Amino acid sequence: MVGDNVNASKNLADKEEGKGKIKTATLALIGLMAAITCIMGPFSIPLPFNLVPISLTNLVIYFTMYILGMKKGTISYCIYLLIGLVGLPVFSAFTGGPGKLLGPTGGYLIGFIFLALISGFFIDKWGNHMLLCMTGMVLGTMVCYMFGTIWLAYQAQMNFGAALWAGVIPFLPGDLIKIIIAMLLGPQIRNRLRKAGVIE
Repeated sequence: MVGDNVNASKNLADKEEGKGKIKTATLALIGLMAAITCIMGPFSIPLPFNLVPISLTNLVIYFTMYILGMKKGTISYCIYLLIGLVGLPVFSAFTGGPGKLLGPTGGYLIGFIFLALISGFFIDKWGNHMLLCMTGMVLGTMVCYMFGTIWLAYQAQMNFGAALWAGVIPFLPGDLIKIIIAMLLGPQIRNRLRKAGVIE
């Protein structure tokens, strides 16, 4: 009886230790994905005909949702957003600070939160169904663009159609490519991390 109690206690301790390791690994992964966003976010390609540059931020968000899921992935992006808000140059073209969020392209940065939530929800729910995951990423991108375009139109004092052509239309082919890349590679990365015991 005593031996059984000892074994039970040991098994419970092992489980609690395992949970602690998973939690620590998850926290580290949240920080890592926020750091990757900080690294990739500033790299952008300015376009001569409008105010919105080509950014890799949404690509990182797609991958983050596959790796961390909706809740933890959104937290990771919000950490990145806060880092930029305090002034570190992690936004496009190595900019940062509240002025960036309040500027013409700031709506897209806020819109990425909706992108993370919507795409993350679809990936969490139907992670092995490529078409549904793609649908979630497309819907999330559309909501992000809607939010960003409204803000761009207001800040730049242009009508909605002009803002749409400036901040959305030129980027659609590239975004489709990013979604396809994430859709093809995201599940593979997630499965490898699961096998390694890094994520659940």
